[in-house]
Amino acid sequence: MVDVQREAAEQRYAAELARLSEGDADPRPRGWVLSPRAVRRFVLGDDALEVSQKFFGDDALVDRCIVSLLGQQGLMLVGEPGTAKSLLSELLAAGISGDSRLVVQGSAGVLEDHLRYGWNYALLLAEGPSERALIPSPVLSAMRNGKIARIEELTRCAPEVQDAMISLLSERTVAIPELGAGVEDRAALGFNVIGTANLRDLGVNEMSSALKRRFNFETVHPIADAAFEKTLIARQLQDRVADHPVNADMGDDVLDVLVQVFRDLRTGRTSEGATVAQPKSVMSTAEAVNVAHAATLNAAYLDGGTVNADHVARQLRGVVFKDDPEDARKLRTYADTIARSRGRSSRAWATFYKSVKDGLDG
Repeated sequence: MVDVQREAAEQRYAAELARLSEGDADPRPRGWVLSPRAVRRFVLGDDALEVSQKFFGDDALVDRCIVSLLGQQGLMLVGEPGTAKSLLSELLAAGISGDSRLVVQGSAGVLEDHLRYGWNYALLLAEGPSERALIPSPVLSAMRNGKIARIEELTRCAPEVQDAMISLLSERTVAIPELGAGVEDRAALGFNVIGTANLRDLGVNEMSSALKRRFNFETVHPIADAAFEKTLIARQLQDRVADHPVNADMGDDVLDVLVQVFRDLRTGRTSEGATVAQPKSVMSTAEAVNVAHAATLNAAYLDGGTVNADHVARQLRGVVFKDDPEDARKLRTYADTIARSRGRSSRAWATFYKSVKDGLDG
């Protein structure tokens, strides 16, 4: 078998799901493969069952999401980019349905057919409309099998595509008139929809009030606790480098620099209370993991040594300089004021400051 870069959640955590199912004596809604309490343990972890914590954030948010999916309302996860909305969506689908792969990736190219059904045109021409020629969308497949359908970046879809969701969520039915009058698929028990939307995409294709009423909205916020965020980044980094045949160590001092830089630039305020200019680029935890990963690979493959703050500063430029040329000036000002001051008492911060300064001056 060919090794894949990323397995679906139900494959990656198959052993954990099996352990949860075996010991699951709690009430289980019809159509769910686990009880709501077991789904919560799958997402938030359970040391006694050796189930890892996968979503780091507001535990109460996870409870509210599970309750939403127990009812007839869809669940809409909104928030800044990189706050693990898609991850939470995938984990919930895996825990509830045992299948997280019924996904529509929202974009300007999505058509109504992607939410309903299409046709195998060779069979359609040869046989006419038939069940064999019909190609169900991920949403229709979820309805037929009583599973969770996921729609990523719903606000990137055109308004007419979004409007198709209104009847799907209210009537829980897809009519297929090509197969005959009155032919329709009604959603099996267990069906529901999880959508995601980035707050930065508001105004692209704003959801109508009618569609909003079909969803319960939950906002996924950035991680508030710095120590918690550091733990998450370290764990994600360990998982990512496990597939590489090299070793590179990122020390606590370097990881502290990485976490603090991202938190300072994300919030516009340092831990000391100083105000800093926020770049337009996304300074999310997910981007911090990407920088940590790239810095580690840089040190391991090209420098053959331990990760230092210079590696972090080099890779940080690829994140900050994405959206606005002014972001380079903001990073330089941050380095001159905050990093330089911290460098007087920290070698890691001094290395970070010099690397940013040299990189921008060069």
